[in-house]
Order: sequence, then C-alpha cells, then structure tokens
Amino acid sequence: MLHRTFLALTVALGTVAAGTVPAAQADQAASRAPQISQSSEAPSARAVIKNAAGKNIGFLRIDQQADEKSKLMVAVIGLRAGYHGFHVHAKGVCDPKAVDPATGSPFSSAGPHFTIPPVTHSGHSGDLPNLLVAADGTGEATVVTDRFRVGQLFDRDGSSIVIHAMPDNHSNIPERYSHQGPPSGVGPDAETLKAGDSGGRVACGVITKDQ
Repeated sequence: MLHRTFLALTVALGTVAAGTVPAAQADQAASRAPQISQSSEAPSARAVIKNAAGKNIGFLRIDQQADEKSKLMVAVIGLRAGYHGFHVHAKGVCDPKAVDPATGSPFSSAGPHFTIPPVTHSGHSGDLPNLLVAADGTGEATVVTDRFRVGQLFDRDGSSIVIHAMPDNHSNIPERYSHQGPPSGVGPDAETLKAGDSGGRVACGVITKDQ
C-alpha cells in the first residue's frame, strides 16, 4: 500500500525519480493519484524532497481547503525506519552544502521553522506530526492544519519542507524533569523549544506554487 501510494503521488506531481518508477507501473499509478481541485479558490503547492546527495526521495502536495485549512500529503522512500521530525521551514532554499554548525547537518539554508506569530515552539505554524517510516524505508502521511494557508508559504523568501533525523518531541517534556533528574521545575530547554530535539536535517524540498 505504501509503495502504491508513493507511485501515485509521484505521478500526480508529474515527477518520476530516475530508476524509481517503471513506466508500466507509473501508468497504472496514474489512475490512483489523489484527485485534487485545481480551482482558483483552492490554491495548491508542491515540493520535490531530496536528500543531501541530491537524490529525489519524496514528494509533498499541499492544498487549500474550502474551510481555510491546509491539507498536506507526503510520500517518501529510502529513509531510516522510525519517526522523523517533519516541518515547514521559513526559507525556500535547500542547499545541502549549507551546514548547520550546531548539528553538522545540511540544509541550514532552509532557516528555522516557518512561523506566523507567536513564536514559541508550540506555536510554530510549520510544526507537523512526526513522519513514520516503515522498515522498508517508505512512509506516507496526510495532515490537515489550520496554522497556515497555502498563500502564506510564498512570502518574500518562500518556504521549504524539511525532514529530520530524529523524532520531534514537540516540547513534550514534563516540567518536573531535567538532565539533573526530578524534581527541578526547569522544563524544556532552549534547544527543545526551538526544534523539538529532532536532530540533523536529512532531506529538504523547496515549496513551489503548483502551476
């Protein structure tokens, strides 16, 4: 099921990763591709997600719904099994050579999490649930959020989708715990509040308007 959905979303976006989808399978997958409105009242966006080596490993689709909520559909392949932090980031630049000095990981060019104030971690507009990748390296998810509209992603410096190496804890650290052990009352530290301890960035895709 995961592989079929990945193929369908690939065809829906009009992009086929070289060597990933045989032509016969792509034709069959086209009939299973998500049916998405193209009306001017429901703008949509897309992203091709690439790893640091420049290989296409996934695709993202975002659609504006009539209720002002944004629907995101993502499919990935070739990632480590387990949960991965998955966020919209503030800048539409995915440069694998832009290394984050704090984590040593690529794609620091994507900037911090996309945010429409307030700016606390729990209020990051680009925060999304963790992406679960199966043992075969594939993953898919559909998320509906009211934290941003599609048009807001296309501000002056654009935006991107980033997948992290580890799960985002979403600042879910009880205040009674700290590295010194309970009781402390310290609560989440600055790093947790900033990025949920989701670690290095392993993949990135610039979000573009769907033509």
